[in-house]
Amino acid sequence: MGKELLFISVMGRDQKGIVARVATLLYRAGANIEDISQKIMDKYFVMVMLVDVKDAACSLEEIKARLQNLGRRLNLSIQIQHENIFKAMHRV
Repeated sequence: MGKELLFISVMGRDQKGIVARVATLLYRAGANIEDISQKIMDKYFVMVMLVDVKDAACSLEEIKARLQNLGRRLNLSIQIQHENIFKAMHRV
């Protein structure tokens, strides 16, 4: 019943369709967007997503590769971090 969560951050020059293209990629991979925050800062687009990949139709590595490829095509920086790594880095 647990979740397998990823933090995904997207940054780059603002352009039409960024949210739609990332969300469509995740939908097609069978991932579920749990939370999303996005903002335009000057001319730059910044988005952070929390995504559950537990029931994804493809592997975590495949999702990462697809996101990286999308980032290259759109000239965006897309960073992916598994929840376990995030928790380990922020342990006090």
